[in-house]
Amino acid sequence: MALRINDTLPNLTVKTDQGAFALHDFIGDSWMILFSHPKDFTPVCTTEFGAVAQLADEWEKRNTKVIGLSVDGVEEHVQWKADIESFSGAKAGFPIIADDDLEVSKAFDMLPADAYLPDGRTAADSASVRVVFIVSPDKKVQLMMSYPMSVGRNFAEVVRALDALQATYQTPIATPANWTYGQDVIVSLSLDDAAAREKFGEIDVKLPYLRTTKLSAA
Repeated sequence: MALRINDTLPNLTVKTDQGAFALHDFIGDSWMILFSHPKDFTPVCTTEFGAVAQLADEWEKRNTKVIGLSVDGVEEHVQWKADIESFSGAKAGFPIIADDDLEVSKAFDMLPADAYLPDGRTAADSASVRVVFIVSPDKKVQLMMSYPMSVGRNFAEVVRALDALQATYQTPIATPANWTYGQDVIVSLSLDDAAAREKFGEIDVKLPYLRTTKLSAA
C-alpha cells in the first residue's frame, strides 16, 4: 500500500552503519528527515549527503534527526562516508540505512513490490529512490518530496519546509507561498474572526478567507 501524508511511518527495524534499530525508536521525541539515494559513490548523491552534513547545527536547533538511505550495504556506506566528508569538509555523523534488500524502499513506496537489484546494476535500476520524508514526533509522515536523477536537492528548501511544518504543527495556522521563518502566517478557516482574535490577538483580514497573524502570536 502506498505511503501518504499523515500515515504512520512503518516501524521497520533497519540496519545502518551505526547499528540496527527500529525507526520509531530512532525518532523518539524528535522530528526526523529521511533522505534516500539509489546508490553509493554517485556524484549527485555525494553532494547531497555533503550538504546534509554541513547543516548539522541547523538540524540540532530544530530537534531533528536525519538519516540517509541507500540501496547498498553497510561496508559501502562506511567507505562512501569518507568521500562525503572529504568533499564537504563536514562530519557525516548521521546513520545511513543499508537497504540492500529493498525492504525500506518498497515499504515506503519508492520501488514496486517486484523490484530487485540485478547483477552489475547502476543507479538507474533504483532511480526512484530519491525521496525526502519529514516525520513528526508522533511518527506521522508530514511531507514527501521526490526528485529525478538529474536534479540535486535544495536542502535550504528542506530546512524551510521543516520550519513551516514545525510552526504549523498541531496549530490552526498555515504558511503562505515562499514563507520563511518570522514572516506572518495564515489563520485557519476553521476559526471565525472572533475565535481567531481570541486565540491570536491581532489579525489582518486581507480577504474574507485570507487572514494573517504574526507567528509569535500563533
